[in-house]
Amino acid sequence: MEYRIDYERGIANRGNLFRLKRLMERAERGEEVRIGFIGGSITQGSLATSPELCYAHRVYEWWEKTFPQAKFTYINAGIGGTTSQFGAARVEDDLLSKEPDFVLIEFSVNDESTEHFMETYEGLVRRVYLSQKKPAVLLAHNVYYHNGANAQVMHGRIARHYDLPSVSMQSSIYPEVVAGHIENRTITPDDLHPNDEGHALVASVITYFLEKVRGEGTTGETEPACPQPLTENAYECSDRYRNDNSAPKLSGFTADLSPQRDITDCFKRGWIASEKGDAITFSVRGSGIAVQYRKSVKLPAPVAEVVVDGDDAHAMRLDANFDETWGDKLELDTVLEHGEYKEHEVEVRLIETHENDAVPFYLVSVIGSARP
Repeated sequence: MEYRIDYERGIANRGNLFRLKRLMERAERGEEVRIGFIGGSITQGSLATSPELCYAHRVYEWWEKTFPQAKFTYINAGIGGTTSQFGAARVEDDLLSKEPDFVLIEFSVNDESTEHFMETYEGLVRRVYLSQKKPAVLLAHNVYYHNGANAQVMHGRIARHYDLPSVSMQSSIYPEVVAGHIENRTITPDDLHPNDEGHALVASVITYFLEKVRGEGTTGETEPACPQPLTENAYECSDRYRNDNSAPKLSGFTADLSPQRDITDCFKRGWIASEKGDAITFSVRGSGIAVQYRKSVKLPAPVAEVVVDGDDAHAMRLDANFDETWGDKLELDTVLEHGEYKEHEVEVRLIETHENDAVPFYLVSVIGSARP
């Protein structure tokens, strides 16, 4: 089906194109190129009828078809229901370790439009942009199709600050939905996740920009120096403490040693507990601390609390009961932000259990964050 989309409006920020044009020159010469994506459920491919029909794979196919002489590798690091805060903590293992030459970052419907998520997004963007391979970075802003909401205002500030190219579904596809030219149910069943048709449209906004860049040919652009952070940037250095890279003190908690299928198999390499009073204690270096745990649709489930540096007065409740039906959620709660940079004691302990608990409490990881 043909749609009347103003693709030019979809270019939210042209940005500096030095890295992207240099990469296209490499592809033109027939070199090996790795195409990477990191984001939430839309990037993972949610509601596409096959992995090959999601927008990310369609963009990858554009590279293959446009530069048939090159050898391409596809890296999809999308995980549903996750934010750029988690992205900053996992990007090294899930994406950068595979040395991508091109990285598309997509978190604008997972992040809220707040200063906090502008800072976590900046941490992720800097970690990718400054990584050893110096990949070409493209930012993409998806949208809620019933109200046009996303975090583009905050994420766009990061794009402009670093002079990075970005494309927007809020200013390209969404106006056509509002105008009635596109019936929302033809592209998304839930006003967020695209179906096959919707994924094709998202990909078309991205590939239009890539085609435009390719058509410009080489220019006299040079790579600018990376500017100083726009925010406090307390998330650029984020590390996850899991059972394969840390040795917390255990009192009732046990390590889950079952194998992890892939990065979307989220509830692995953590710790399990089921009795009131069970506790686990970490030593975490950083100025920020977050805790990941499973919120389960199987009810009832235990309730825990997390205490930093013995400050019981500011303990945070970790309720594993999830009142949704779509499945278990990988919850991430920020326990400390912009605190003192030091070694912190982090204790998670069960405070409420039930005789008929359907599942145990599952602690996925603890994350320590800081400026470089």
